[in-house]
Amino acid sequence: MNLDALSRALGYRFSSSALLIQALTHRSFGASHNERLEFIGDGVLNCVIARALFDRFPDLDEGGLSRLRAGLVKQDALHAHALSLSLGGMLRLGEGELRSGGHQRPSILADALEAIFGAIFLDAGFDAASKVINRIYARSIAEIDPASAGKDPKTALQEWLQARRHALPKYEMVIVRGEAHSQEFEVSCLIPALMIETKGRGASRRAAEQQAARDALDRIEKL
Repeated sequence: MNLDALSRALGYRFSSSALLIQALTHRSFGASHNERLEFIGDGVLNCVIARALFDRFPDLDEGGLSRLRAGLVKQDALHAHALSLSLGGMLRLGEGELRSGGHQRPSILADALEAIFGAIFLDAGFDAASKVINRIYARSIAEIDPASAGKDPKTALQEWLQARRHALPKYEMVIVRGEAHSQEFEVSCLIPALMIETKGRGASRRAAEQQAARDALDRIEKL
């Protein structure tokens, strides 16, 4: 576990490394796990993102702000940020979770990131946690288009293709991994007209399709 590398990626160094270790510890590993830290991290994250959106969009009403926040703090968004921090290789998991690929499971990664936010809050207070969250989310918030934000990626992709008279994407199951109680789905998204094929993973087929659609939209932006 390379805590120094994670500290550099976060832009924050813990006074108490024990808090960071606990934040990276899944309940399958032992009694001192990250669920309480996740609880407090969720509250801190929601508050920080709410303030960031309040400042970024002064003319947006409460409903619009809530919709944008929901998209930024949901599991898929947290999972993407956790991947960018390479959290998977640093998690402490029990043997069963290790065998079933728990270090790649979106829910576990998302929870661990929230736990890290909670750990920073306890280690140094709200301002320190706010700085880390704002740094991690800076690009996501800067790129928000209120007119389209809040739409799920599959809907956004479908509307983009229909507006240009392209055929709708095809989603195909690639593989299902893990035991019945903790499966991970991998799905491909095919857009023949644009010669685009992406793959997404998730704890459900729907979540995997959404990830694949999001990656397809990213590819389209680069065309």
